[in-house]
Amino acid sequence: MFDSTHLARLQAIGLAAPVLRSIPPLHDGDLPMRVIEVQRDSVQLHDGTRAQRARVLPALHAELAAADDALAVGDWVLAQRNALAEWWVRARVPPLSQIARRLHDGRDKVTRVVLVSNVDTALIVMGLDHDFNPRRLERYLAFTRLARVAAAVVLTKADLVGDDVRAAREHEALALAPADVAVLAVNARSPAAARALAPWLGAGQTLVVVGSSGAGKSTLTNTLLGAPLQDTGGTRAGDGRGRHTTTVRTLFALPDGACIIDTPGLRTLRLDADPADLVGAFDDIARLAPLCRFRDCAHRDEPGCAVRDALDAARLKNFHKLQREAQRDQMGALERKALVAKWKALGRAGKARAKDKKAL
Repeated sequence: MFDSTHLARLQAIGLAAPVLRSIPPLHDGDLPMRVIEVQRDSVQLHDGTRAQRARVLPALHAELAAADDALAVGDWVLAQRNALAEWWVRARVPPLSQIARRLHDGRDKVTRVVLVSNVDTALIVMGLDHDFNPRRLERYLAFTRLARVAAAVVLTKADLVGDDVRAAREHEALALAPADVAVLAVNARSPAAARALAPWLGAGQTLVVVGSSGAGKSTLTNTLLGAPLQDTGGTRAGDGRGRHTTTVRTLFALPDGACIIDTPGLRTLRLDADPADLVGAFDDIARLAPLCRFRDCAHRDEPGCAVRDALDAARLKNFHKLQREAQRDQMGALERKALVAKWKALGRAGKARAKDKKAL
């Protein structure tokens, strides 16, 4: 399909054997490229040598939209250049993995947004300062688990907190992470961070950094690149929240042959999952659930609940919160309105009972 020179160029931007086997037969003029950035009306492609701006054929765009899908950074595509020297994407190579989230418009519409494709490992970046949040970490771990993408937790700003704080928060993160997820505490500006992440940076590997704004994603990306290619910004002194310095997802080739995708901080992270899927994303709940007295135990008030007896209350509360979000996303507009009306009625009834008790 390709000569050795062309194949080597593509391997430098993450072409691995499973992707190569998935590439369909080429048409005349087809050139395999990788999406390194998605813009409003075009995409940036890379052929292993240089980047090219291209547009997506309307037929492909419509086909993906009909499947609740879209091109994303990390996708492999087949592109052609027309007589006007314009590049057009005519086909997408089926992705080996996708990381997606759901967006709710606050009214009746829930949409699926594909963030990245063909990723081997997600680096969940969280600061050891004010950014550290166990419940958000649980959400990100479930996020990657549901996408069937390997993960590693990278706790940044180890140089900005005391040893006691670092050790306590690293221990808390380890307790939340599944057994196959490593937890690393690093100074994202130090070359030692690149050495710590070396096991995930092999040739042909693609990583994505995810986390909140100000966590140090772009700083870590620059350290791994060995050059300040991504803008970085400070955090607010009061709460450590960061500014959205990174505004688009961008794929970079790393010196040792891996690729990394830097992403903007996510203001909200709604999981792309159904309620039943979430149990599998929480390994401890999946392991304990068969021990409950009732097969359909919801792990709330049922007697003989092995999950409720063993888990931290805050973790179980977060799991139920994620389940409620997933259930609402499955509802139609009328069902959501009925549920809101029910909650309002229950709230009014509770207030009335409190008022009656106070009057006695």
